[in-house]
Amino acid sequence: MEDILEVEGKPSVEEISENAPQKKEETLEEMLSRHRKEISQLQNKEMALKKAAAKGSKAEQKAKKKQVEEEISHLSAKLKEKHEEELAFAGCSSTNRREKGDLDSLVKAVAGVSVTNRVDKSKPSKSVQRREKRAQQEAAREQRIQEEQRNIVSERATENEKLERKLEPLGLAINEIKPDGHCLYRAVEDQLALHTGGSSPYTYQQLREMTATYMRNHAPDFLPFFLSENMGDAQSNNTPAERFENYCREVESTAAWGGQLELGALTHCLRKHIMIFSGSFPDVEMGNEYKSEGGNGLSNSTIMLSYHRHAFGLGEHYNSVVPNSLE
Repeated sequence: MEDILEVEGKPSVEEISENAPQKKEETLEEMLSRHRKEISQLQNKEMALKKAAAKGSKAEQKAKKKQVEEEISHLSAKLKEKHEEELAFAGCSSTNRREKGDLDSLVKAVAGVSVTNRVDKSKPSKSVQRREKRAQQEAAREQRIQEEQRNIVSERATENEKLERKLEPLGLAINEIKPDGHCLYRAVEDQLALHTGGSSPYTYQQLREMTATYMRNHAPDFLPFFLSENMGDAQSNNTPAERFENYCREVESTAAWGGQLELGALTHCLRKHIMIFSGSFPDVEMGNEYKSEGGNGLSNSTIMLSYHRHAFGLGEHYNSVVPNSLE
């Protein structure tokens, strides 16, 4: 199973967690930028490992997926610790050296708590104080991001495990969709291609345009829900109708993430029953009027999606759900 942990063209475990390139004299801004890049590399590695694990028998795939989850969790924790240590050094003066393994002292230093006495007792200038304060605030912020990232990895693993247990008895599996803001429409496009046995009759962009057009033409059905979900825009000078129109423009011409409103429009545009599986929330059905029961309770033309609350550190995400024989 070791072969699934090596993916051509992707950074290795050591490259991500230990040997990331560092400049000899690295500013705090450069360090934070590198940290973000290393987190992104780890997310890309996770996707690559998942694709590599989706091969072999059902039992082999399950074992490989578990190994991937464990490996990513380990790498995430290791990367977090490495970043914390680097940030701690950046938050200390040149005379403040840490004892080996004294991570608590480093964390206090990042938070702006003195861990040793300064050799220079003179009061720093206001400009120096401001720079130090900004550095400490940025370092503390970076630590919070790292902690959130570690929590997301753990929550994602739990969510994926629950979803797998739900789909496996149905003979279903996840087909990963690119997380680029178009995931809902790309997932629907993938399902339509599955139904036709070839290519989808609509691209993800055409699905966006169809969704926006349907919402405009049936504004009374969507406007109350739109307003309830966008209470924060109530102070806008635009009328509710104008705000809704701006929202529809975003649906058809940007990478704005799609949700329940868009799913409601799609089910009527396509005249399809839509089933959304989730490991975090109860499953949702839409468009029951278009449902034609099959032997397993799902129609052959049902669009099956999975909703992920904790995906890739990016938040909400949709994937396509397919028969496990096609995974």
